[in-house]
Amino acid sequence: MSDPLDTGRPHPARVYDYLLGGKDHFAADRAAAEQGLQANPNAATAPRQNRAFLRRTVRMLAEAGVDQFLDIGTGLPTSPNVHEVAQEVLPAARVVYVDYDPLVLAHARALLTSTPEGRTGYAEARLQDGVAILERPEVREILDLDRPVALLLYAVLHFVDDADDPYATVAALMGALPRGSHLVISHITDEHDPQSWARFAAIMRGQGITTRLRDRLDVARFFTGLDLLEPGVTPILRWRPDEVSTFTDAQVALFGGVGRKR
Repeated sequence: MSDPLDTGRPHPARVYDYLLGGKDHFAADRAAAEQGLQANPNAATAPRQNRAFLRRTVRMLAEAGVDQFLDIGTGLPTSPNVHEVAQEVLPAARVVYVDYDPLVLAHARALLTSTPEGRTGYAEARLQDGVAILERPEVREILDLDRPVALLLYAVLHFVDDADDPYATVAALMGALPRGSHLVISHITDEHDPQSWARFAAIMRGQGITTRLRDRLDVARFFTGLDLLEPGVTPILRWRPDEVSTFTDAQVALFGGVGRKR
């Protein structure tokens, strides 16, 4: 399924890695990121706070007994990863990482190792593949889809345009998962600083990276039919914070939420 690694074009996972201060990126990724930062310097703040949101939400779910996680749009490994957070609480937790960049998958297989009690797996697919992801052998081997699964969509939906109907994709995935499953989303928004984020989005699109910013109501639509956990869809800084932040909602510019399937 893999396409040859194209280092001449920026890729969202590698741009994100650069913004996080990682080292797994190429000149095209760095150039795109730097142009984005010139348009909106807060573009470097959002990824770091998104990782903090990941830690809080995965830990909360694991403490509630959720022991299966499907992380679509994984990105390059940046510790702590989903399985590290989940298995610290539940050593037998199982996690499948899904991405379509061959560099991401190569690093994942090399670096994302499980506890002896748990399992991790890696599947090559795009979010747009929808329920077909659940049929992949790598997913079926690791996850028991007759038991609740946490579907994790951290900072990935803003790379899916409306023309690809991400709402239908998310609804189909949640529809195929059993009762008690959870949906976790974080999503960039321009609601707090429309001009700066519009410039950033324009630069990303100019580099060939689909970027669709959505407001709170747009993000809340992904949770239609689910029971939203408190405090609902909110700026991620306000989603059950474990420390006082010096950042503002405008600087972080991400909405997040967790929903549970009845």
